[in-house]
Amino acid sequence: MTGYGRGESSKAGIHVTVEAKSVNSRFLEVNARLPRSLSQREKDVKDIVRPLVNRGAVGISFKVEREDDGAPNMRVNKEAAKSYYKLLNELRKTVKLAEKVRLEHLLHFSEVLEAGEEDATDEKEWSAASDALRKALSDLNTMRAREGAELAKDLKQRVENLDRTLAVIEQQSSERIPEERKRLQERIAQLVSDPKIVDNNRLELEIAILSEKLDVTEECVRFRSHNKMFLAALADGEAAGRKLNFLIQEMNREANTIGSKVNDAPIAQLVVGMKEELEKVREQLQNIE
Repeated sequence: MTGYGRGESSKAGIHVTVEAKSVNSRFLEVNARLPRSLSQREKDVKDIVRPLVNRGAVGISFKVEREDDGAPNMRVNKEAAKSYYKLLNELRKTVKLAEKVRLEHLLHFSEVLEAGEEDATDEKEWSAASDALRKALSDLNTMRAREGAELAKDLKQRVENLDRTLAVIEQQSSERIPEERKRLQERIAQLVSDPKIVDNNRLELEIAILSEKLDVTEECVRFRSHNKMFLAALADGEAAGRKLNFLIQEMNREANTIGSKVNDAPIAQLVVGMKEELEKVREQLQNIE
């Protein structure tokens, strides 16, 4: 499900702003854009996200501001600076360059300047960042919940439509049994010159077998049961995406069975319509938890 959230937190002169965005995805994917000072906290970020977001591609960005003079916690790596200076001089002599090695040349090597030793500042920064992250995720989930409520309304309406179509199929199917009985008797009368030679017991048996093949009551009962469980799961308020996907699969299986049992064009059209509606529901379910 899509959503956006923003959170801010300030502690000990450190202000952190976090933005969280999510788009549809079958699984949970977390992509965190962290400043250098928090680069070691990616696992901690994911540990906070997982209990709060079950599904979706979540992008998280952090912005850290300090109330001090803005001087970064950096130090000069003297050994690296000396080594690079020596190597550059050797390279200059090898290619016979007159230009001397300058400071700007050394600054091209990231190892010359490195982060200072971690101290209490790191913990303060992470404390503010984690608070801001939780606020952003709470904001994100509020937006996702609103979208989920609208989506639930649409799914509820579609399942109720399926239930109404199912009732029509069940009625039309039951009406066809006596019609098929009459049709079979007329067909036999056309084929047999003397109706007396027809074994009525055998005929009744064949009609009973035919009626059983045409009867979709069992499938309709199971389909309706799945509908009820689907609506109950929607109303539950908990993450039910996987359960709803399973129920849609079962509904589709029952629809296929009904379609294979009935031998009637109008009913077949209704079944096709149900399967199209089930596919729309299935696509929508890919967006929810």
